Amino acid sequence: MQKEIFDVVIIGGGVAGLSAALWCDELGLDAILLESSHELGGQLLWTFNAIENHLGVKAENGRQMRDIFVEQAKERKFEIRLDTIVKDVDLANKTVFINDDEAVRVKAIVIATGIKRRELNVEGEKEFRGKGIISSGKKEGKLVKDKTVAIIGGGDAAFENCQILSEYASKIYLIHRSKEFRARDEFVIPAKENEKVTLLTETAVEKIIGNNHIEALELKDKSNNEIYKLETDFVLLRIGVQPNTELFKGQLDLDERGYVEVDSRCETSIEQVYAIGDVANPASPTISTAVGMGATAIKALFSQLKK
Repeated sequence: MQKEIFDVVIIGGGVAGLSAALWCDELGLDAILLESSHELGGQLLWTFNAIENHLGVKAENGRQMRDIFVEQAKERKFEIRLDTIVKDVDLANKTVFINDDEAVRVKAIVIATGIKRRELNVEGEKEFRGKGIISSGKKEGKLVKDKTVAIIGGGDAAFENCQILSEYASKIYLIHRSKEFRARDEFVIPAKENEKVTLLTETAVEKIIGNNHIEALELKDKSNNEIYKLETDFVLLRIGVQPNTELFKGQLDLDERGYVEVDSRCETSIEQVYAIGDVANPASPTISTAVGMGATAIKALFSQLKK
């Protein structure tokens, strides 16, 4: 097994990971950043709206913001490996196992693995990805022109997409498991007043139905357990997110939702293992917070290593 030694390994190439890598170079730490995708950016690559709330920088969308960050990272000295799968980690012994037969030994580990969208885990969900299941109202609105769309979820994101897609679709059903919505009134009220939108509460998706493309949903009315079909051409899922922490379960402290628990220095329950960005911060999953956590972790880590 090939072993490589660095001061720091950063797992994840989103905003938090890039911020941490930049600060490693700033403080003279030898760092390697591992990203499973073929490009850097994390959640920025799935942000299609304009970004105007990160102090000092505006962008038309997440990809443009990502490009600004990556351009700055090019000026720094740290190793980046794309398309690199972390197979396992030994946090106590500061070892990361990657790809088929390679280990990275380090003095400190920074977890910046981010979050992923929750799935329904129902029949048809995997089969109809790209065949009626769309990923974003902003990105794919024109696909649903004069069609029927079912949006699953009850938070701000579901209602925001409802507003966007109503400009194109002929009919929208917003389907939510509970009686009450989590979304703010500023999103809910316009949907209730929109003639194109029908809100279905206390309703669960049981199955996604179709042949080569989505044709209908099998729904369950939770108030009376009635099962029925709802015809639709497209489906958009907005049922929340979950942290990418499967690799770390049983090794460090996670909260009840699976997010990594950290102290004020972003250190986890294991010494010299840090967690930054969305994976450790469900209260404020923003670009600005991710940038700040990256700086905080590396500054704290540097102080530890210098003792």
